[in-house]
Amino acid sequence: MGGFFGAALKEDCVFDLFYGTDYHSHRGTRRAGMAVLGKDGFNRAIHNIENSPFRTKFTAEVQEMEGYMGIGCISDYDPQPLLVRSHHGTYAIVTVGKINNTDEIVDKIFGNSQTHFLEMSGGDINKTELVAALINQKDNMIEGIKFAEEMISGSMSMLILTQKGIYCARDRLGRTPVLIGRKTEGYCVTFESFACEKLGYELYHELGPGEIDVISPDSFAVLSQPGKKMRICTFLWTYYGYSPSRYEGVTVENRRYNCGKYMAQRDFLGENDLDTVAGVPDSGIAHAIGYSNESGIPYTRPFIKYTPTWPRSFMPTMQSKRDLIAKMKLIPVQELIQNKRLLLIDDSIVRGTQLRETTEFLYESGAKEVHVRPACPPIMFGCKYINFSRATSDMELIARRIIAEEEGENVERVILDDYANPDSDRYHQMVDKMCRQMNFSSLQFNRLDDVIKATGLPKDCLCTYCWDGRE
Repeated sequence: MGGFFGAALKEDCVFDLFYGTDYHSHRGTRRAGMAVLGKDGFNRAIHNIENSPFRTKFTAEVQEMEGYMGIGCISDYDPQPLLVRSHHGTYAIVTVGKINNTDEIVDKIFGNSQTHFLEMSGGDINKTELVAALINQKDNMIEGIKFAEEMISGSMSMLILTQKGIYCARDRLGRTPVLIGRKTEGYCVTFESFACEKLGYELYHELGPGEIDVISPDSFAVLSQPGKKMRICTFLWTYYGYSPSRYEGVTVENRRYNCGKYMAQRDFLGENDLDTVAGVPDSGIAHAIGYSNESGIPYTRPFIKYTPTWPRSFMPTMQSKRDLIAKMKLIPVQELIQNKRLLLIDDSIVRGTQLRETTEFLYESGAKEVHVRPACPPIMFGCKYINFSRATSDMELIARRIIAEEEGENVERVILDDYANPDSDRYHQMVDKMCRQMNFSSLQFNRLDDVIKATGLPKDCLCTYCWDGRE
């Protein structure tokens, strides 16, 4: 998906930039980069991080770079930051988001000017360069950012490093977070709240949807007020947000405890049916602790994730390799598995491959029963707004494959709505079939109303598209 960090200080910013960007390493697996602005102008570095972590790749640069303002990013796809020279002057830009109407935008830009695109990512136009091209269509930076947000179908948050300061812009519907930190030496901007707190900043301001701010070593200013409509991604708290982070005042770890608590309250299994509760490392653990605390069923770790050299299960770009590594990383604790009735909680079921293999791994290790409880509803729609999954088609989702087996691939929306309704017969038939296909002892998903309640924010502030298709 990606994440970014920026710093504007009265002293050299490279230390904060290096570690602040590194604190976003859980958000991307392919590219990383930093750009700084100092007395000698801009200095930029980009590296591939598929086989080596951010800190290792940028050790040399952090010793050589210097500057009072800088931006950095971790990216799943595009090389960035990009350096751009235009009528706005020279600037560096990083983005986090997804563009669904690339061809339409390119045609419009080509029709209005002689613009050409240089940066290619896997044969596609670099989305960050496309954003820069949109910004350059307008006479000033603020109008350019607004124009880019209006033109893009999907979502887009960005940082732009200029001589005047770092422009910070949150997606127009606030699907991803952008936060400002402050300390005596200056300001920072971050995706993850804990990244600035660990570097000595206090959380100072959280941008609203569509808000544009600027930070410099001496100042913070709101340049464009936030809109009233927000649709922040609920999956932030379910899966890809880091546990100590908080968005819109809601801490990820605490929200996951609440999710587990509500799952336990609705479960048909009790203390007499299970021996232990476990969470799939890492994102399923807090949900499982919440479930255990509420149900009274002991929490154990029947397998341990080996992370020193495999920090993320989807480090390779090939899905088959990611699945293999996910299995290789889990090391069983035989005494906690043998002849046990386990309830296993994962953050979600997307394709189903990894969780099915994890269940098989537990049976092979001697488990008597494996009951599975995903911490969110079945994923019914591929995300149009954020690249939290590499799925390129709804038919890659196990829920949609099962629906297609019953209804065909071209299913009317009213029928999909029925499958998404946890009180409908179609929903229960889908879940039962999924349970049999994946060889679980039982399967029960968290309900969307409980997911929303656990988050504590109004439903109309949250994006739940992947579960209910509501925009």
